[in-house]
Amino acid sequence: MGSLFRSESMCLAQLFLQAGTAYECLSALGERGLVQFRDLNQSVSSFQRKFVGEVKRCEELERILVYLVQEITRADIPLPEGEVSPPAPPLKQVLEMQEQLQKLEVELREVTRNKEKLRRNLLELIEYTHMLQVAKTFDRRNVEFEPTYEEFPSLESESLLEYSCMQRLGAKLGFVSGLIHQGKVEAFEKMLWRVCKGYTIVTYAKLDKPLEDPETGEVIKWYVFLISFWGDQIGQKVKKICDCYHCHVYPYPNTAEERKEVQEGLNTRIQDLYTVLHRTEDYLRQVLCKAAESVYSRAVQVKKMKAIYHMLNMCSFDVTNKCLIAEVWCPEADLQELRVALEEGSRESGAAIPSFMNTIPTKETPPTLIRTNRFTEGFQSIVDAYGVGSYREVNPALFTIITFPFLFAVMFGDLGHGFVMLLFAFLLVLNENHPRLTQSQEIMRMFFNGRYILLLMGLFSVYTGFIYNDCFSKSLNLFGSRWNVSAMYRSGHPTEEPGTGALWNDSVVRHSRVLQLDPNVPGVFQGPYPFGIDPIWNLATNRLTFLNSFKMKMSVILGVVHMTFGVVLGIFNHLHFQKKFNVYLVSVPELLFLLGIFGYLLFMIVYKWLAYSAATSQTAPSILIDFINMFLFPTSEASGLYPGQVYVQRLLLALTALSVPVLFLGKPLFLWWLHSGHSCFGVSRSGYTLVRRDSEEEVSLLGGQDVEEGRSPADDGCRDPGCSEFSFGEVLMTQAIHSIEYCLGCISNTASYLRLWALSLAHAQLSDVLWAMLMRVGLRVDATFGVLLLLPVTALFAVLTIFILLVMEGLSAFLHAIRLHWVEFQNKFYVGAGTKFVPFSFRLLPLKFGNGDHIV
Repeated sequence: MGSLFRSESMCLAQLFLQAGTAYECLSALGERGLVQFRDLNQSVSSFQRKFVGEVKRCEELERILVYLVQEITRADIPLPEGEVSPPAPPLKQVLEMQEQLQKLEVELREVTRNKEKLRRNLLELIEYTHMLQVAKTFDRRNVEFEPTYEEFPSLESESLLEYSCMQRLGAKLGFVSGLIHQGKVEAFEKMLWRVCKGYTIVTYAKLDKPLEDPETGEVIKWYVFLISFWGDQIGQKVKKICDCYHCHVYPYPNTAEERKEVQEGLNTRIQDLYTVLHRTEDYLRQVLCKAAESVYSRAVQVKKMKAIYHMLNMCSFDVTNKCLIAEVWCPEADLQELRVALEEGSRESGAAIPSFMNTIPTKETPPTLIRTNRFTEGFQSIVDAYGVGSYREVNPALFTIITFPFLFAVMFGDLGHGFVMLLFAFLLVLNENHPRLTQSQEIMRMFFNGRYILLLMGLFSVYTGFIYNDCFSKSLNLFGSRWNVSAMYRSGHPTEEPGTGALWNDSVVRHSRVLQLDPNVPGVFQGPYPFGIDPIWNLATNRLTFLNSFKMKMSVILGVVHMTFGVVLGIFNHLHFQKKFNVYLVSVPELLFLLGIFGYLLFMIVYKWLAYSAATSQTAPSILIDFINMFLFPTSEASGLYPGQVYVQRLLLALTALSVPVLFLGKPLFLWWLHSGHSCFGVSRSGYTLVRRDSEEEVSLLGGQDVEEGRSPADDGCRDPGCSEFSFGEVLMTQAIHSIEYCLGCISNTASYLRLWALSLAHAQLSDVLWAMLMRVGLRVDATFGVLLLLPVTALFAVLTIFILLVMEGLSAFLHAIRLHWVEFQNKFYVGAGTKFVPFSFRLLPLKFGNGDHIV
């Protein structure tokens, strides 16, 4: 709890690591996650540091592991992910592991290359076989051909495959056969006609089934073509066109005997290739299965080893180059564990001289460390999104655990909707260790990370739903209404009385559309409802007026209390940082200004609730009018809430008016008096800086000195040149801006809390509209069709309730609750100008296999 209220006390430690034990010591520190390293080589580029060679070696090992993971994934072999993270490998095993991985990579690449080559050859032979089966139908076709020259005899009745015809032409007949993509056939034929000028005969036939492309691996529909030509010149053109259209060209046998012999040889080679390819794939799978057993542990080890060398690059060597010196931020509570880690690393390395550490003084501001668990992590993330807290200032997350879900529930208050949200969050909490939830998609992971926030939001929404007595826009009569309708009825009451609204008779009941209950009539109002709002208000025509008044006043009360609590927390900051003058010159005037105006408004609201009853409500004055008159000083005597109200209001206005100049001038004058009366203002001691830099004048005035603890101002004098740079004008301007912002902010922030009333009203009305448009229609249908209609209507009502009222309205209320905490609450005391403590921890390394087939 102490760590959640304020960040951990930090110290700067110096580690002296022997060159032979530095790797083992940092490995032990990484497993524990105790320290944050400071970079002592900021002026040295990343390529000139001592261990850049080791980092490159780790990157090379990562490249090999990425290749292994890709091949294992391609072979559909499951990637194991160990539950326990293996430690970083000892230096003696690094070279051995590197040699094994490189040998495995070479072997895999060679086997994979041979497999792809065999597969490509197999596909080519299969294509060749299909082409021969289709092309044999071309032999018996008679192709019409017109001679080029008039002196040549006609070849209409002769087959192109008859060589006697070619002998008459005096030219050599040639053939080109192969396969072409279906979409390129028409363009291919046109190109052949234009280039060869009709001196070719092209025959096509479509394959019955698509075949896999040997080059791309895609399954494509192919056409078999056979091109007949004569002359070597045209043959060269045909071959170039085939290459241009990426045709798969295969030799065409001249005779049927040769074709039969080639086809038999192809079948034999295909069977042999199938056998060799299956054996190669089996061997490759065995190698990959063996590699998959250790790929996760090796990947984790390489990640850890690379992180260690990155941290070693941030260390500096002593003059002898035998000892590494590192500076780290460490929580004071973990110093003993830090020493134990160094001793363990020295013992594992077998060094004769152990590594050691000592704390050193510094004036730098330490990083902020706030320890969290599964429950508080989500709430701390909300605060850190505004800004990481300054060192040792009050942490709002402790109070946000209660105030955030409560303010959300005020805007979202509905028993049914809150129960659905509570049930959803409860299921996430019960299954928080399920791997599918921890590795889910971004939106689902967002809900999972905020499961405890959703749990409390749902729980508080159920509570406020009971307060509002609202469950899916309907009220629950759990304790019985405290309003008695029968007490208003008098059968013998004269008919002329109903105009007064006192009692009802038969005529009033029959002819009046609206009946008014009078709480002053004995027996009508029997006291307040035990818990929440009486369910009879759900039937009243003035229900909205009543709820608006109630929720508006409730919003103002919650807002003023919330802001006042923020100012009070600022007092704890001032006291902790030994700046008591801020308590008297800043916090107290702020409280007087806030409570003198808006605190008095709360008092009037509560006093009117307690002092006036139904019998005296007609004479009760308006709070709004009285609050306005507080600033107008009316001359007419008006009846107030209580005797002496005018004098009390004038006293409060006087205190408020006096607090404003104190807020504007008090702190600047006090700092000017201290600076002019002493040689240097500030208290210092040897150690790190603990200045809460609220404003620029304190930065220039204090000059980085410690004001948390220390000696009197006269002990040291002015040893910091920054002390002489005090500027009263700058301090006055800064404080004036802060004061104006606070005074105007009190008004705007109080009005901003009215969003609690507005969103609560909007949520209730939207829920009521959804019920009226769907469920009321389904429930009013007669029994014949009502059952059939009610099922789809209920399903539609559930879907719209989830997506509109739970998701959209819930997100709206969530964002407004965040705004109320960031702007209205935290700006009263929270600076949020710190740096987060990021320890050197192996637990922060991402060690899961991602969709990209690599470790993310």
